[in-house]
Amino acid sequence: MSAIPRPPFGRTSGHSPPAAAQTQAEYDLAVPQDARRALARGWLWLGLFALIGSGLFSILLVLSRTPGINQMLPAANFFHVSLVLHVDLSVLVWFVALGGLLWSLNSSQRGSGWGWIALWITAAGTAAMSLAPFLNPGEPIMANYIPVLSSPLFLAGLAVFGLGVGVLVLRSMLLAPRLGFGFGGQGALHFGLNAAAVSMAVALLSFAWSYAVVPQSLDGKAYYEILFWGGGHALQFTWTLLMLVGWLWLANACGARVPLSPRVTLMMLGLALVGVFVTPYAYLAYDVASVEHRNLLTWAMRVGGGPAIVPVGLAVVVAVFNHRLTQETMRPLRAALLSSVLLFAAGGVIGVFINGSNVRIPAHYHGCIVGVTLALMGVVYKVLPALGYGAPQGRLATWQPWLYGAGQLMHIIGLVWSGGYGVQRKVAGAEQVLRSTAEVAGMGLMGLGGLIAIIGGLLFVVVVIQAIRNTPASAGQIQTTQP
Repeated sequence: MSAIPRPPFGRTSGHSPPAAAQTQAEYDLAVPQDARRALARGWLWLGLFALIGSGLFSILLVLSRTPGINQMLPAANFFHVSLVLHVDLSVLVWFVALGGLLWSLNSSQRGSGWGWIALWITAAGTAAMSLAPFLNPGEPIMANYIPVLSSPLFLAGLAVFGLGVGVLVLRSMLLAPRLGFGFGGQGALHFGLNAAAVSMAVALLSFAWSYAVVPQSLDGKAYYEILFWGGGHALQFTWTLLMLVGWLWLANACGARVPLSPRVTLMMLGLALVGVFVTPYAYLAYDVASVEHRNLLTWAMRVGGGPAIVPVGLAVVVAVFNHRLTQETMRPLRAALLSSVLLFAAGGVIGVFINGSNVRIPAHYHGCIVGVTLALMGVVYKVLPALGYGAPQGRLATWQPWLYGAGQLMHIIGLVWSGGYGVQRKVAGAEQVLRSTAEVAGMGLMGLGGLIAIIGGLLFVVVVIQAIRNTPASAGQIQTTQP
C-alpha cells in the first residue's frame, strides 16, 4: 500500500478543523530517512552536473551575442550549438533531475531499484547529448522547447534520456502517496507532485504520438518543430506545478504561514493541471501539422496556469513579508522564493506584450524559466540538510539568488528593449543587424545581465558544494526499514 500522509490538526475523518487551522496550514514535506534519501541525492547530483554544463555553454552563448566581443567568435554556428546545449541542460535535464528528486521523496520505498534504473538511464542520455558537440556535432536545429543537433549521438542520447524519464514517471505514478479524506498542507503538496507526474506523462505520450504521425519527409526544422510542439507545451504545466509546490514549501520553511487552506491550495494546483488535458484533445481533434492544433495548445498554455499561479504567488509573498525570520538558515530560502516570484511575474508580464518573432519571446520565457529555476534552487537549499548534507548559510548563500535573479532581470530587460526595435531571436553576431545605438545598448545590457546571471548560477553550485563538504559525520547512516 502507498503511504498516506499524516494529516495535520490531528484529523482522522472528514470533519472540518477550526477556521484558524484551515487558513494556517503547514505546507511541509517530510524527507524520509531511508533508501529514498540516497536516490534523491543521485538526482541532485545529475541536476548539479547539468547546471555546470549549462553554465559553460551559456558563457559561449552570451559572448556570441555581446557587441564587440562577438566579432572575435565564429558567430552563427558557434552561437547555435551553444544555444542547443545550454537550453537542453538548463531547462530539460535540470528540471527533470529536480523533479526526480522530489518524486523520489514523494514515493514509497518499494521499487527503489526502478528508481535507480531511471536515474542511470537518464544520466547516460544526458552524457551522450553533452558529448555530441565534441564527438559528433551535426547541424544545430533551433526547434522550440527541445532544440537538437542533427547528430546520431545527440539524437540517440535524447531518446535514451526520454526512456529514463518514462521509467521515472511510471514509478512515480505507481508509488505515489494517496491523499485520503483528511489531507492537510502536506497532502496538498503531495497532490501537487502527483499532478506534476501526471502532466509529465501527458508530455511523454504527446512526444510519442507526434513521432508516430509526423511525416518523416519533412525537413529538419519543420519536423522537430512539430514533433516537440505538443509535448513541449505539456511540459510547461509540469514545471509550473513543481514551482508552485516549491513556493509553498519554501514559504513554510521560512516560518511563514500561507493564508490558503489546504482545500483552496489543492483547488489551485488542480487548476494548474487541468489545462494539460487540452493536449490529448488537440491531438484527437486536429492534425498535428495544422494551425488549429498549434493554436489550441498555445491558448491552453497561456490561460491554463494563470488562475493558480497568481493567487499562490501573492499568498506566499504576503506570508513571507508578514513574518520575521528567526534563523539565519532561512535567509537563503526567502531570497530564492522572492526572486523566483519576481522573475516569473516579469516573464508573465512580458508575454502579454509579445508581437511578432523578436527577442521579446526569449525575454518572456527566460523570465518564466528562471522563475522555476530559482524556486528549485531554493528547494535544493531547503532539502540539503535533510539529505544529510550541511545547511547553506551565510552571505554568499543569501546573495546568490538575488545576484542570479538580478542578472536575469537585466538580461530580459535588454531583450525587451531590443525587441522593441525588431531585433530577431535565435541570431547572433552580424545576423542581429543592430542599426542604432539604442539597439546596441539593449543587447549590451542583455550581455551584461547574462554574465551576472552566469556568475550567480555558478555561485549556486559553489554554495551547494560547500554545504556538501560540510556534511555531518553521521549523515551517511540511512535507515532501511519500511515507512
